[in-house]
Amino acid sequence: MSLEMIRGLYDYHRWANRRLFEVATTLGEDLASRDVGKQFSYSTLRQMFGHLYGADRIWLLRWTGVSSTTIPGAEFATLASLRAPWDDLEREQRGFLEGLAPGDLDRVIECRNAEGRALKAPLGPLLQHVANHATHHRSEIATMMTMINGSPPDTGIATYLLTKAGQP
Repeated sequence: MSLEMIRGLYDYHRWANRRLFEVATTLGEDLASRDVGKQFSYSTLRQMFGHLYGADRIWLLRWTGVSSTTIPGAEFATLASLRAPWDDLEREQRGFLEGLAPGDLDRVIECRNAEGRALKAPLGPLLQHVANHATHHRSEIATMMTMINGSPPDTGIATYLLTKAGQP
């Protein structure tokens, strides 16, 4: 694992989140708030995006030594109200990643999860966890969007790399 790989993973992570978020906003707030079923981790697109934001926020807090067991994200009543805080979070997250040195990936992070259980793990795998966690929920979001309005655009890493390189 290298810092270059982690930073690239987070560039992809932000791109994929934003790509789906932009599609969700075109659906409108009514459809983004439509309950599409309890089979999903969260039953609406708005709640799902709020959870993605909240997970990124709480983990950034934990990595910077701030203790919080409350996961933010549920407070957003609309997708529109989520965009500016998420933009701010992405800037903070990018700044944190850019400020890391190679040895920081082995630094042990100690925190408590939402249930209050103590967690202790190296930063590197935790950074991977957050991006991987989002992949799971983006797949749910894509399924929810398909149910509501048809299949969303591809958010795979290969598509990201081609897009980033300016290839169709």
